[in-house]
Amino acid sequence: MKMLTSYPLFQQAYLVNDLEQACHNWSKLFGAGPFVLVPHHVTDRFTYRGTDQEADVSYAFGYLGDMMIQFIQQHDDTPSIYRDMYAPGEEGFHHIGVLVNDFDAEMKRLNDMGFETACDLWADNVNAAYLDTRSANGCFTEIHGDPPHILATFAGWKRAHELYRPGDSPIMPRPEIG
Repeated sequence: MKMLTSYPLFQQAYLVNDLEQACHNWSKLFGAGPFVLVPHHVTDRFTYRGTDQEADVSYAFGYLGDMMIQFIQQHDDTPSIYRDMYAPGEEGFHHIGVLVNDFDAEMKRLNDMGFETACDLWADNVNAAYLDTRSANGCFTEIHGDPPHILATFAGWKRAHELYRPGDSPIMPRPEIG
């Protein structure tokens, strides 16, 4: 069985009730950040378990060392990969992410291993999908395409973390994605 060994984990993600509070908490506790907030994210194409239901979610992205930390806040009760794990008001670890250079092949490979595609989307000119791997690792696994404009965006966020100092704001303005 082939595994995702050629793709290191680049992200861990948490469902939270308050994005800004999570950013402040992680900054104070671990030195994570600064975080970019993406309020009420809307995709260009979206499916959740075969439907076009797209929950109202906001994100925060930042780094802690080489690991991207993502916070997700769902603002409604629409069925979603987040509500699959947590009821409204609950918080916790949700998924790990890997950047892949052959998105379709990785999606097929994981589906062939028996992992259902719970959600797939197209946004910011890149594919992403969440596979329900909870039976194997206790969380979802996100595969995320790695085109140059996304790698450059992530590199900029990581560089902001490298320059981040105590006392700096844990939240920074969102630069445009190319």
